[in-house]
Amino acid sequence: MKRSKIILQSDKFYYFLIFIVVLLYLINTYFPHKTTYKEFNNKYFIVTKIDKKDYGLKLELKGKEKVLGYLYKNDIKLLPGDKIIVDGIKKEINNNTIPNTFNYKKYLISNKVYNVIEITKIKKVKSNNNIVYKLLYKTNRIEKSKSYINSLIFGNNGYIDEDTLESYRNNGISHLFAISGLHIAMFLFILSKLLNLLRISYNKKNIIYILFLIYFLFITNFVISAVRASIFTILLIINKSLELNIKTRNILFLTLFIICIYNPLALNNIGLQYSFIVTLTLILVNNNIKGKYIKKVFFISYISFFASLPITIYNFYEVNIMAIIYNVIFVPLMSFIIIPMSLLTFLFPLLDSILYFLIKSIESLSHLFEALNIGKINCCKMPCLIYMSYYVIFFIIVCKTKKIKRYLMFLSILLFIISNIWKMTYHNQIIVFDVKQGDSVLVMLNSKAILIDTGGKPMYNDSKLTSLFTKNDTIPYLKSIGVCKLDALLLTHGDFDHMGEAKYLVSNFTVKRVIFNVGEFNTLEKDLIKVLEEKNVKCYQNINELKVDDIKFYFLNTKIYDNENDNSNVIYFEFNKNKFLFMGDASVEREKDILDKYNIKNVD
Repeated sequence: MKRSKIILQSDKFYYFLIFIVVLLYLINTYFPHKTTYKEFNNKYFIVTKIDKKDYGLKLELKGKEKVLGYLYKNDIKLLPGDKIIVDGIKKEINNNTIPNTFNYKKYLISNKVYNVIEITKIKKVKSNNNIVYKLLYKTNRIEKSKSYINSLIFGNNGYIDEDTLESYRNNGISHLFAISGLHIAMFLFILSKLLNLLRISYNKKNIIYILFLIYFLFITNFVISAVRASIFTILLIINKSLELNIKTRNILFLTLFIICIYNPLALNNIGLQYSFIVTLTLILVNNNIKGKYIKKVFFISYISFFASLPITIYNFYEVNIMAIIYNVIFVPLMSFIIIPMSLLTFLFPLLDSILYFLIKSIESLSHLFEALNIGKINCCKMPCLIYMSYYVIFFIIVCKTKKIKRYLMFLSILLFIISNIWKMTYHNQIIVFDVKQGDSVLVMLNSKAILIDTGGKPMYNDSKLTSLFTKNDTIPYLKSIGVCKLDALLLTHGDFDHMGEAKYLVSNFTVKRVIFNVGEFNTLEKDLIKVLEEKNVKCYQNINELKVDDIKFYFLNTKIYDNENDNSNVIYFEFNKNKFLFMGDASVEREKDILDKYNIKNVD
């Protein structure tokens, strides 16, 4: 026993565990798991998670292995824990085809999901009778604030409005809506008060705490943030109860080791990265957290911001320095009002309207800060070596100096300077986006960005034209190469597969001007013009040339045709002795007219 204690107290033991974690990660990355499913006919599953979407339901299913199912209808009532039989069409999961954008396949694999299916037939064979899921039924009795109770108590953000979640992300406070040590501490605080009233002994209380946390993991469906917080807390309780005297930071390393034994690729999860690095930093600076409550909250917010800075830049390509202030505002509101009220409303649904009012107040405040749009800094994607160097210097500062705030500010400024220098490497490129159908081409010339078409493909197999490409690919890619605005958006013509994403792009990104083709405006173009007027973006039609810096874009107009394709803007320019011609959807007839009217030869 004494020897075991010595091993558990040794730093070298935990460094060895981290080495094992890295090794497991590399093995699982280069030798991935192969699915046991070959087809999906008459397959039996248990529903573990439900996200309601515009198109229907997104279901997480538990069978031989975890499966993600898309059900394009809303007319079936399901709850977590229900047993179902489904037929489904297996969908191919692809890696991202555009650099620096979200890799859906990598994300799914990191969550041990190896199959995505479109459910064609579904039959509920048995309703939930598992005590693990019983508590989830209670949320159905809560009408208005159910989304936040699901998020703050059960770790499921799938019911919160996407625009609201985006607002929280933009303000740097979305972490408050993931299960964390804050939530665990609050639940255990309430539980401890109840146990004190019952005069439960210290050792028995610790056993009850551990059992509660294990049960909590089941009802949160083992969401990664809850797993990290719960395992860490359980180990802290064991460490204190058995007087093992293990350092807190080493308990955190042990937590990471336990998580990665089950799923090494969990290291790819951004939530786990944030949680681990911020928790480690706060453990290391614990002795510096002094003063009154607000001062402590500010210091924690300040340190957490710089601890998570490389992760934020690497994944989202922009940071909001106002997040330090916003957290000082929102942390107390969440800690003392929203989370306790969510728990009370879950127990006493009559409080639903009060909680809903508080939720709407929080949302309005977040949307207000988002509308102010101050404090955002764009940072392009840089090599991993730069981020690793940041963390080496960061932890030296955290561990070796008392002037933490000053040195971290200097370090972050250095990182932003390097980011701006790195932007130069992205100049003078032409990038053709993979939009499946249609076109979208980014022209980067002398630090100016011109986008020719946006692409636009209907999603979800329904009649509603819903586009996601610009949100998930175009805008993230632009940010990743340091582009904060488009100097021009050139639309070849008004078909959805060429300009279907333009409305979202203009609404969510800075565009200096928009060029339309000749002919009458169709409905899609008229809708875009309304947005342009609201945003005070200049638009032009039927122009002959456009000068951006010293580059001239020529629009090869011939005449107005009787169809949208032949009325496409055909765009010509020269750069570095290369000739470029973008045809839109112009037909052979238009090509002949261009050759007759313009002296164009040897286009590259």
